[in-house]
Amino acid sequence: MKRFDRLRQIQRLDPYEDAYEIYRLIAAYEFPWDVTRALELALYRTYAVPSIGRLLDETAELTDRAQKRYDDTSLLLDAVVEHGFDSERGRTAVRSINRMHRAYDISNDDMRYVLCTFVVMPKRWIDAYGWRGLSRHETVACAVYYRTLGQRMGIKDIPETYEEFEACLDAYEKAHYAWDEGARRVSDATLDLMASWYPRPLAPVLRHATLALLDGHLLEAFRYPPPGPAVRALVRAAVRARGRVVRLLPPRRAPHHARQNREIKGYPNGYRLAELGTRPVPGVRGCPVRRTGGSAAE
Repeated sequence: MKRFDRLRQIQRLDPYEDAYEIYRLIAAYEFPWDVTRALELALYRTYAVPSIGRLLDETAELTDRAQKRYDDTSLLLDAVVEHGFDSERGRTAVRSINRMHRAYDISNDDMRYVLCTFVVMPKRWIDAYGWRGLSRHETVACAVYYRTLGQRMGIKDIPETYEEFEACLDAYEKAHYAWDEGARRVSDATLDLMASWYPRPLAPVLRHATLALLDGHLLEAFRYPPPGPAVRALVRAAVRARGRVVRLLPPRRAPHHARQNREIKGYPNGYRLAELGTRPVPGVRGCPVRRTGGSAAE
């Protein structure tokens, strides 16, 4: 199998009818490392919207139980990628995601914005750092895949095209990014979690490297001092260099899924998909009484 054979396979599929299969090939074969990093960044940037960051701080899920929250989110999202929307495991994963969201007072606008990050950030990351950019065919399929996921989550007024997803994301961030003390705590806890995956002496270096990959308005919202131009250039050049090395490697022959990632550390003895995720109890910290019509439906 040659390096671009899978891309040719993807281009023979229909980006609307075969969107799930195209996204599976992208996420599990062509760009598993890049998609993981991009989705980490996608979720991270949502904290800069105060209504999202503040709620995550109140629940303490990402400050007191960061590794579990990371593991559960990754495993639930990837179960759909691995098994499909209509499989038993895919339906179980979506039910678990919806159960968590229904417990909190989350607006449809915030839910739609988070969905937009899942569409836009992987394309931006792969185009900047991947071993090749995403084709138009793949970009359309990714938008269709996440539109389907959003519909299964009960999100309303979902954008139709990638361009609409991107415009929605940019406008929402421009309108809503702002400082919030709780959101900053969630951000710090997430950076600490990422550093914890590597030897302790590397933690300060990894923190600076992560900040060097963030854009200016995100750093400003969290009130992080921006890394110097030399640090930013060096870190980004290193990630781009990785992509150039991967381009020279033979194509992946077996799929790679989130459960195989070294960052997933909370389930050394395995897990039951239906038991993943938070199970909030109304009336406790971070679990307010839900207003009608705002949260995702199962």
